[in-house]
Amino acid sequence: MRFSLWPLPSQDFVTVRHLAEQVESTGWDGVWLADHFMPNAEDTSTPWPEAWTTLAGLAAVVPRIRLGTLVTGNTYRHPAILAKMAATVDHISQGRVVLGLGSGWQENEHQKYGIDFFSTSERLARLEEACQVIKALWGQAEATFEGKFYQLQAAPLEPKPVQKSLPLMIGGGGERVTLKITAQYADEWNVWGTVDTLRHKMTILDRHCEAVGRDPKDIQRSAVALMFLTDDDKFAARMRDNAQATIAGNRNQVRDIVGAYRDAGVDELIVPDFTMGEDKQEILDVLIEDVFSA
Repeated sequence: MRFSLWPLPSQDFVTVRHLAEQVESTGWDGVWLADHFMPNAEDTSTPWPEAWTTLAGLAAVVPRIRLGTLVTGNTYRHPAILAKMAATVDHISQGRVVLGLGSGWQENEHQKYGIDFFSTSERLARLEEACQVIKALWGQAEATFEGKFYQLQAAPLEPKPVQKSLPLMIGGGGERVTLKITAQYADEWNVWGTVDTLRHKMTILDRHCEAVGRDPKDIQRSAVALMFLTDDDKFAARMRDNAQATIAGNRNQVRDIVGAYRDAGVDELIVPDFTMGEDKQEILDVLIEDVFSA
């Protein structure tokens, strides 16, 4: 099982670099960045660095760990441009990039930047075509594609990614469409969720894989949940009752919960530092050395 960090997106590059260097040196497996341009709030004045340029900076200075987006909004960039960006960062990192991709959901970014938001079904249809465009560009010398939304005409993409099969991760838990797209095109899949949520969603994903003739084991599965490492039982119980997926408890309790994710079939747990406050560096060390090590 892999363990990775998701830094709060509003942190500056120096802070994110230091966190990435810390987790790299202590045995974590990856760092993931959210692909957004502003907070999803009425007040959008908070500094919010861009994900892919930040990822490129980390790729140049932080060795070993995997680096990816959780997840890139497909509506923000033409998929051919995105494929080129990911391949370039893969070269900078010498083969450690994962392209996390989703349909896009944060409406205020689209409104403020004049980006078409479309309906949910339209965004998902674009996501499915984008997967085909990206895979064609990575895998073919010249790619031609005639879709409803995207077209390629003998399109090159050089240099190809360092990884012969740069992983494409699909993010989202929509059972009818998103998981079907995942089954068809993804190398990895990610969703926010409790252990029960992951078990349920993975059953649906496996069915979609069977429907398209694909071995479900071909798709790596990862989960995200808020993390509260605390000896306060009442606080931990209250946090576990959050609407958002949350892991909360003392070291032994968290160790058991993470073990349940593993037993459910989760290959990677991605931990946001959003709830760790000023003690996050100490908490990250305790998690990897005393909790996840089990």
